[in-house]
Amino acid sequence: MNGLPDLLADSLCYLNGEYQRLGDARVSVLDRGFIFGDGIYEAMPVYGGRIFRFDEHMARLDRSLSKLRIGNPHAPAQWLERLRRLIAAQQSQTGAADQLVYLQVTRGVAPRDHVMPKDLAPTVFMMATPLKPATPEQRHAGVACVSARDFRWERGDIKSTSLLGNVLARQISADQGAVETILFRDGWLTEASASNVWIAKDGALIGPPKSEHVLEGIRVDLLRELCEDVGIGYSLRPVAEGDVAAADELLLSSSTKEVLSVTRLDGQPVGHGTLRGKPGPVYARLYEAYQRAKSTQCT
Repeated sequence: MNGLPDLLADSLCYLNGEYQRLGDARVSVLDRGFIFGDGIYEAMPVYGGRIFRFDEHMARLDRSLSKLRIGNPHAPAQWLERLRRLIAAQQSQTGAADQLVYLQVTRGVAPRDHVMPKDLAPTVFMMATPLKPATPEQRHAGVACVSARDFRWERGDIKSTSLLGNVLARQISADQGAVETILFRDGWLTEASASNVWIAKDGALIGPPKSEHVLEGIRVDLLRELCEDVGIGYSLRPVAEGDVAAADELLLSSSTKEVLSVTRLDGQPVGHGTLRGKPGPVYARLYEAYQRAKSTQCT
């Protein structure tokens, strides 16, 4: 129905206070999320039926909503109760204990006007789907990425539903059989179309600083914590395009990728010496630490 696979269409979703079949969910064509992309979202991994770093996702949700001047429609406990119901329904339907839960808040329904209307009731939507992690082959061999100019808007720090720039960026890599498009703005690394990007140099992990051009991924602070745990140096500083080319390792992080090694960029192997074109030791240690964190940081 509506172009959805039957299993997805039959799954439970939440829309504006009601649990219903996803294939039956409807929003107004005048919803500002549909007209303007005027809303925000969060996507949270679920391991063993429990949400990973829920509090950190809620904090980012608050930040994004505040920047768009949208009030948070639920307290964290309310979000958690509703999400847990969807997680349980998805697990009952598919048997998937590892999932991705998605929530979206738009400004609401109003006559089309660029000015932000006041006192609208936000539109709230949530769903859960089975998690699609990196494959064993990707873990073993790493993945290929391509690079491109960062042509997206200036407010990458807002987790906005206005993702056309990211869609266009991701399609660049999809057209070339790569898993991500790594973006540079005026010669400086920002992020990828749907991932944060890191380099490893001389045994330390380095990422771009927090700014309006970079979404503060949940894994930014998580990787800092993991580096501290395993004795890897960590810093956020401007990363030039040349730094990426000279890196010992290149890594992606995201909700679904967790932390993932990039072993080819623009058709060329990443790294040096015997590890050229292969996942390196910084990745290996962080991946193992990440797996340990999954057992202790779920709600």
